[in-house]
Parts: sequence; structure tokens; C-alpha cells
Amino acid sequence: MDKENISQDAVCHPPMRITRSRAKGLGSSGGLPPIYPSTKENGKQVLRASSKKEGTEAGVSSRSSHQYKTRGGLKDVTNSTCADIGLRGISSTKPQVKKGVVRKHENSMPACNRKKQRVLNTGKEHLFEVKNEVNAEGLQGTSSIPYSVESNAVLGNQFTSTTKFHKADNNTVMPNLRNLFNIRRQQKEAKLSQKQEELDGLDIIDIDSKHKDPQMCSLYAPDIYQHLKAMELGRRPLADYMEKMQKDITQTMRGILIDWLVEVAEEYRLVPDTLYLTVNLIDRFLSNNYVEKQKLQLLGVTCMLIASKYEEICAPRVEEFCFITDNTYSKEEVVKMESHILNYSGFHLSIPTTKKFLRRYIQAAQASYKVPSVELEFLANYLAELSLLEYSFLKFLPSLIAASAVFLARWTLDQSDNPWNHTLEHYTSYKQSELKMTVLALKHLQLNTSGCTLHAVREKYKLPKFKSVANLSTTKPVESLF
Repeated sequence: MDKENISQDAVCHPPMRITRSRAKGLGSSGGLPPIYPSTKENGKQVLRASSKKEGTEAGVSSRSSHQYKTRGGLKDVTNSTCADIGLRGISSTKPQVKKGVVRKHENSMPACNRKKQRVLNTGKEHLFEVKNEVNAEGLQGTSSIPYSVESNAVLGNQFTSTTKFHKADNNTVMPNLRNLFNIRRQQKEAKLSQKQEELDGLDIIDIDSKHKDPQMCSLYAPDIYQHLKAMELGRRPLADYMEKMQKDITQTMRGILIDWLVEVAEEYRLVPDTLYLTVNLIDRFLSNNYVEKQKLQLLGVTCMLIASKYEEICAPRVEEFCFITDNTYSKEEVVKMESHILNYSGFHLSIPTTKKFLRRYIQAAQASYKVPSVELEFLANYLAELSLLEYSFLKFLPSLIAASAVFLARWTLDQSDNPWNHTLEHYTSYKQSELKMTVLALKHLQLNTSGCTLHAVREKYKLPKFKSVANLSTTKPVESLF
């Protein structure tokens, strides 16, 4: 049979079944063609494997007349389709590729690998751009190098893992980058010195001069507290929610609840931020949700549970808060109330409370002393915690309460000088005249002119560890300062 007249179907599928007798008769004469004859594809000779089903006699006769090559091992056929395998078979020859870098086709890679490969290629291109600009510009200016957090991250990763520069190039790039960082550090130091000169001209003490102490956050503290000042105007509880929303709860019941929570905080040794956040969550929830008096204590312990999870390193368990209520509420009730409170507040727990501002203002007040006054810090905290019990203090901003507490604490400890100065006015953004109403309200709480029977805060600050600041009082009236 002429091979040119054999169709593709005939090649893949023989026209008739070859029996042993037919193979023996035709094999001896050399007329039996191979079942899978060789074909040409793309100008290459591809050998077909012999049939798997061959008789013993047919195998002997065929080997005598036709010499087949040994079947090659299987290669990676992930990029081959079924149709290609049926037409070409499995070849043992190596594919012809162009000289140069061999890259896998993107379509043959998984989606996650393709994305990772694009990111790496982009990072490498950006890295070479930065390197070329550094080499070209040198130290002519900082604006010529597109430095940013993202580029710094790319530089760090590529230098260590993905890109290997020549030794000469690496020695050229790294000193230039170090010089760039030195220039930027010098610019920051120049700005800080200029700021210090401005504060000295205004007779203001710079409380952010400890730049080497990372815990002080001296470079970012002004921006942080400016942001907190803007945040305190939003998400505030209503100052009159008792009259508008609550019908079963009174101001006295709220004060009793908070006084009890002060004792709970002392029992579990919670940080003051937890107590302040607890009171804020209670007032915010009561501002728009009606609560019966039987559920008021449940609301209080649940808010303290949420605040503990946010502020504490090791928060008390739910069972402990159930135990502190003498098992009045079950664990399921506390968890359900917790979900209700968090869904209502939208998980907004980063609230600027009075305690956050108090730290900053006490630091500004301590700057005028050669030796920090521990009594000043304890007394200011004592006055600020007294304000938590009073429903009437909801109309004042937390920063205003903190500034007034520092003002009254300085006046209580030292009545020979004006407690307000340019440094406190600069860092609190309050003038002395703006503190009058709040300072007078705190003064009534300090003297307990209303005869309040809630003594948890007072008993707490009568302890020696707080220098018994609750026993201190003023002999001169504070009204003379305004």
C-alpha cells in the first residue's frame, strides 16, 4: 500500500484487525506495515510506539524486519492537550527552544503563581529604576529618588532575596542610600530645632523633646492628640438621655452602678482606661436604647467585659463577671448582651476618654517642676474619676474635664502661684477663662457639697499607695482665679 494514500484516520486507526496468522504470513514477506507509521510534524521526525498487544510470533517476525527505537520516558505533558497527544504521541526527543532565558507561559501557571510572578517582575523593574536614579543623581538632591514606604519594602526584599547585583553596583548603591537617610535625618533635626526656637520665644516648654525614647512617641504625639481632639466631638453620649430615652432608670441608679464598677475594677486590678471606656459604653448605649432597671447591672458588667477585652492584656472571663453579680445573670445572657452592644456601637471602641487627655496634660503640668510631683498625678486622676459618677458631667468634653482636673489639682497643691501657664494653654488649647464652669463643678465634687453617699472613688484614693490625695482640700477659694 502506498503511504501517501494513507489518511490520518487510517494512521490512528488501522482499517482491519490483524490476526496472528495474517501477521505471520505478511511478516515473513516484509509486507506488513507498522501499526503506527512515522509521520512528519513541523519538519521533525517523530517515532510512534509499537502496539501493546502483539503476539509472540508477530513480535519475532516484526523485530526481524523492522528495528524500533526504545520507548522514551514520560516527560512533562501539562501543556499538551489530548488532541496533541493523539496526533503526535509521546516523543523522547528534547524540544527545540531558542537560546536565552526559558520562561514558562503564564497560561500554564496557576492563578496565584501568575499574580506572584507579576508582582516580583514589577518589584524588580522598580528596583532597577531606583538603582539607576541613585547612580545617576548621587547626592544632588533628595527629590530625584522616589523614596517611599513601598519602595523601601521593595528594596529590602529584592536586595536580600530576588535580585543579585554585581558587587561593584551594590557598593555604589548602598552608600548613596545611607547618605540619603542621613540627609533626611538632618532635615528632621533642623525642623525640631526650629520648633524648639519658636517654643522658647513663646515661653513654652517642649514636652516632646525626648526623641530617643520610642515609648514617648515624641515625633507623633502632637498629631495623635490633635486627632483625638477632633474625634471627641463625635460618638458622644447624649447629655439628656435620662429625660428623653430612659423611663425606668434614674441618675441615682446610674451613679450606684458606676460606683460598684469602680470596686469591680479594683477587685480585678483593671487599668483605669478600662473603667473610663466602660462608662462611655454604658452612656452611649443608654442614649438610644431603652433598658429596664433589672437589666442595668447586666449592661454594666457586659460593658466592662468589652472594655477589658479591648484594654487589658489578660481580660477576666465571662464566668468571672457572672460570679461578681452573684450569678444573677447567666453566661448566655452576658454573651447576648455583648453582641447587642457591639452591633449597636459598630465596634467603635477607640474612644478618646478623659484618661487619654489626662496623660498628656499631666505631662505638660509636670514640665514646670524640676522633680515630677506624684501627688499632682494622683490628685488629677482622683478628680477625673469623681466626674464619672456625675450624670451632669456628660455635657462637658473629655479634654475639658482633663484640663480642669489638672488646673484644680495644681491649685490644691500650690496656692501661691497661678496654676495655669503658657505651656498648659499651648498643649490643652484651653484658656484659663474657658475652664471656669468645669473647675467649679469639680470643686463641688472634691468638697462633696451635695452629700453624695457613693464612696468607692473616695475610699480608693485615701489609700497610702495613692498618697491619700482624697483627704486634700484647698483653703483659698478657686473663684478668685477667674
